[in-house]
Amino acid sequence: MAKKFVFTRLQYQSGDWDTDARMPSNLLHSLVEYTSVPIDENEKIISLNSPEIFKASFCYLSGHKLVQFGGKEKEFFAKYVNNGGFVFVDDCNHDIDGLFAKSFEAQMAEIFGKTALKTIPNSHPLYQSFFHFEHPPTTSFELNGWGDDLVHDYLKAIEINGRIGVLYSNKDYGCEWDYDFRNKRWLKEDNTKFGVNIIMYALS
Repeated sequence: MAKKFVFTRLQYQSGDWDTDARMPSNLLHSLVEYTSVPIDENEKIISLNSPEIFKASFCYLSGHKLVQFGGKEKEFFAKYVNNGGFVFVDDCNHDIDGLFAKSFEAQMAEIFGKTALKTIPNSHPLYQSFFHFEHPPTTSFELNGWGDDLVHDYLKAIEINGRIGVLYSNKDYGCEWDYDFRNKRWLKEDNTKFGVNIIMYALS
């Protein structure tokens, strides 16, 4: 029997990590709808300073506030990513000048080096890992002019041995997908499809 996919959320000591409560079940529903990936229906929350992180194939980290990893958090984050782990990090402020963005990017520079976090091209395999996208989908929060009042036409990533280890978004996908999956029928196009791409890339 194939191993079930587990949506793992990372709890970190600083800031607010428990955002977008309905989003994980929405993405899990999309995996069932569009793919043959077996899933665990329950989101798993683990502390970043717990060795449980090394059992996860996919991790999610988000927030609005300060990101300041403690010693063990920093050690485990680096070890997880450097050993083939995948972390999707989403800025709930959708703001490149906001506290989450500045502090998270500073943490990545400290852990992986100042030039490790780079803009990824829209030709990256991430955009064809399941559905085809010409570029990262725009969120309603960007179009409504909240946050930094910009539409970000790129995502950033830290690549380890040619593969993304940390995927970083200022677009606030978490809030965009934070609704009951039964409400998808009201959408002209299911906006969680890009979430499927992210997970399928992480699992490939």
